[in-house]
Amino acid sequence: MLLIIRLKSLFSFLDIIAFARSRDEPLLSTSWIIQTHKSKTELGTKATEVTVEGKTYSTDEWMNTPSTILTAISRRLHLQQDHPLAITRKLIESRFPGYNTHNDLFPVVTVEQNFDSLGFPADHIGRSRTDTYYLNQDTVLRTHTSAHQADTFRANESAGYLISADVYRRDAVDRSHYPVFHQMEGARIWDRGALDAGKSLAQTVWEDVANIPKHDIEVEDPNPTTHAERNPLQDGHSAEDVEAMAAHLKRSLEDVVVAIFSTARSASAATTGGDTAAAPADEPLKVRWVEAYFPFTSPSWELEVFWQGDWLEVLGCGIVRQSILNNAGVSNKVGWAFGLGLERIAMLLYSIPDIRLFWSTDSRFLSQFSAAGPLQRFVPFSKYPACFKDVSFWLHSSSAITGAGGRGRNAQATSHDFHENDIMEIARDVCGDLVEDVRLVDEFVHPKTGRRSFCYRTNYRSLERTLTNDETNELHERFRQQLVEKLGVELR
Repeated sequence: MLLIIRLKSLFSFLDIIAFARSRDEPLLSTSWIIQTHKSKTELGTKATEVTVEGKTYSTDEWMNTPSTILTAISRRLHLQQDHPLAITRKLIESRFPGYNTHNDLFPVVTVEQNFDSLGFPADHIGRSRTDTYYLNQDTVLRTHTSAHQADTFRANESAGYLISADVYRRDAVDRSHYPVFHQMEGARIWDRGALDAGKSLAQTVWEDVANIPKHDIEVEDPNPTTHAERNPLQDGHSAEDVEAMAAHLKRSLEDVVVAIFSTARSASAATTGGDTAAAPADEPLKVRWVEAYFPFTSPSWELEVFWQGDWLEVLGCGIVRQSILNNAGVSNKVGWAFGLGLERIAMLLYSIPDIRLFWSTDSRFLSQFSAAGPLQRFVPFSKYPACFKDVSFWLHSSSAITGAGGRGRNAQATSHDFHENDIMEIARDVCGDLVEDVRLVDEFVHPKTGRRSFCYRTNYRSLERTLTNDETNELHERFRQQLVEKLGVELR
């Protein structure tokens, strides 16, 4: 569920597109994935329709999804045999016996599914074209698995469910962010109208809690389950029922953490030949619950794990907002939900240092993973040299700044408004996975003209080969020119 997991943005705890083999060709063949009306494009006019895996959508001025992003849809890494994301998904699913799994839901959804059904305010930044990929004003690539939550509740197929899927967001360019990544969410629901005779909801939930596997890890949970200001009880929910559901939620997710990090510790020890002095596997596993806020739950928590000397945020969760269940037509039900980023968990499990690797087709990467054998930590192959290049530019004198350098963003942007995610999108579109990192290194305002200048540093590095100077120079020049053409900036 939950928009969380960017790990304070990683995932947007992001990811993707196959590695660029040639700077002059698309990252992947799109012949059977994306089809547009050639008669229109050949005449130089913008296509008014786009077909994604056999489904055709009308496009309008909201369309901002490049073909490189649409191409990623067919990959479905979380379903590929022996892929680290698929192995991670199955490990987590194994801790929820009896839950329905939904792993192949289509990623193109309506604005109603993605935002309205979850109560997103009309001016929420998540609705912005700077953050979300639109096909048209009413249709987007899902930004989270919660886009399917109301439909899943409405279908009422099981008391518990898990959804794993690829999700899409315009985001930063670095080793832990990618515009396509993978989330898992889960939920457990109880029907207040179908309780056994003589049993309260709280009694029923506590009986279910008793069936969750026990563990002996240290748990810090110092705060009360609800707090009137920090973590309020919802109207219509009793404290007794929420106490029981919170216990069921926390014990279920603690069980997941034990499975994940016990596996990671075993892999770490195996990699170092059992030398616990050389591996972080000998430190006691500890978890803690931290009060949080999410739009879809209340009360809400984040789960953190003490790993390799630091506390790491792993997931977010809470008691489902009753309004979501009411809007789905199941107002007699109550329950909990959680959300996590599969890349985040897999990077911890396997010690994978760069999110782009998940999309590699290089056998040196893929051959290291197998669902049949014990989990092994990723062994890096040769790291190829980086090439840093700067681009400096003046903004158009009438440009509005909507998000660069941490400033506030607007839900809508004009053709000359400047948003940092536009820089990132252009870099990815031009350079594919040959760009490792793009970051702002300098900005200033001219004291006389008031014009604002920015300097972005781009790190070009392939994970599979050494880039030539001519190649990076050509990439960077194309990047510079696209900034001019698409953002209207003036190069310095």
